Amino acid sequence: MFSFIKQYTEKIEGAQVYALFSLLIFVVFFLVLLLAVKRMSRQKVQELSDIPLDDSEIKTPNNK
Repeated sequence: MFSFIKQYTEKIEGAQVYALFSLLIFVVFFLVLLLAVKRMSRQKVQELSDIPLDDSEIKTPNNK
């Protein structure tokens, strides 16, 4: 499968730039996500962790 893709990417001029750019986007996204989680208050983390265990029903316009 990769040899099929590699055949075409070798013909593209500057294909390495796209790979590095996508890696950079990946790393920046997860660093920002990590910083957001680290800055989050313990109360907010506890509130978010309790969501799956919450049995109360969410009120929606269709569900009165």
